[in-house]
Amino acid sequence: MSRAVCFILMPFGRKPDPAGRIIDFDEIYRAILAPAVESAGLACVRADEESGAGFIHKLMYERLLLSEYAIADLTISNANVYYELGIRHVARPASTVMVMAEDTRLPFDVQGLRALPYRLTADGKPLDPAIDRTALAERLSTCQRERATDSPLYQLVGGLKPLPIDHERTDVFREQASYSMGIKANLAAARRAPDAVAELDRLAADFGELKQLEAGIAIDLMLSYRDVSAWAKVVATAESMDPAVGRTVLVREQRAMALNRLGRGVEAVQELEAIIADTGPSSETYGLIGRVYKDAWEKARKEGQAIAARGHLKRAIGAYLAGFEADWRDAYPGINAVTLMALSDPPDERRHKLIPVVSYAVEQRIARSGGDYWDHATLFELALMKADIDSASEALCDMMARPFTLWMQKTTLRNAELIISSLRIQGLESGALAALIAEFSASTSS
Repeated sequence: MSRAVCFILMPFGRKPDPAGRIIDFDEIYRAILAPAVESAGLACVRADEESGAGFIHKLMYERLLLSEYAIADLTISNANVYYELGIRHVARPASTVMVMAEDTRLPFDVQGLRALPYRLTADGKPLDPAIDRTALAERLSTCQRERATDSPLYQLVGGLKPLPIDHERTDVFREQASYSMGIKANLAAARRAPDAVAELDRLAADFGELKQLEAGIAIDLMLSYRDVSAWAKVVATAESMDPAVGRTVLVREQRAMALNRLGRGVEAVQELEAIIADTGPSSETYGLIGRVYKDAWEKARKEGQAIAARGHLKRAIGAYLAGFEADWRDAYPGINAVTLMALSDPPDERRHKLIPVVSYAVEQRIARSGGDYWDHATLFELALMKADIDSASEALCDMMARPFTLWMQKTTLRNAELIISSLRIQGLESGALAALIAEFSASTSS
């Protein structure tokens, strides 16, 4: 990897802007930033560690200091991006390019920064990526030719000298970056292999001690085990990482989810409640707590423990409600609360007020971004609740057209089976709906 490195500082996934529009930053990276960097003759490295809930690993600092070029996306005032940009402006007088969505309003202290705009559609995707990536490639080429000072710190404060950069260390960094990109591709290939767990084990053995592994790769390995439902491996990987990485919200939540899948629900709740105590309520964390109690309810119900089952059901509904109230835009805990309310004895009448709110939340997400698997799964479950076979079939088609993993599919199947049970209690279950669920069930084992 002899080319100079361009480090990308940006949010990941789909995030809302101040107006509530959901912006697809992964598509911006794929369609504009990465090809522009390649067109300028640079090697593109993305800051994957941001998925670690704000933690900046030692290698993140190295990337900020040692990458010859950097691009920072300032569109949504993401705290991680601004923090990293500040470090970059201290370390490098030149070679940092800022971009943002057109009409973005920057905070007062950085309004003077020169940022290259790109245009978005109403649903938060690139409007004309060819034009925008050409403009960005030209800006990067200009940086390479002119090396003009672009850090406001060096522009405004005279006499400052940049940090000395060890060129030998920069060469080592380039090799590490190339290695990281190759490993991520290998992990993706392993997840698709017929014996995915064995392939992931082989890669993990090649990595050696996980505590010494780059944060982004360690997290990718853990999530790869999750995607193939190797729950014991998820826990073991989380517990073998660099402790600083292991303390991030992302890793703690995934470890708790895996603990629950392994039948260690009490430990999972303890960890999730500790996360809430440390960082405050979130739809994701409360949703995971709700899943623990939902699993406990199902187990108690199957074993004929009626009183225990009722208690677990109440706690599951309470956790899902708390998650939905923490973020009304996240329909996942809302749909779970509604489903379980319908299965209460007697059915919880609050569900009638909640269903329209859940419907609106997921419809808005889909209208803005097209929706992911979980969004269309929510529509599928809402249609089942209404015993609407046509809408359920359409939502199922849309859901299966999105990227998903087996554990996600099985989660939706369990929810669908619970809803059918509720309809059966109400005398509303139809043969057509049962046949649809049977077809879906067959697809999870194929």
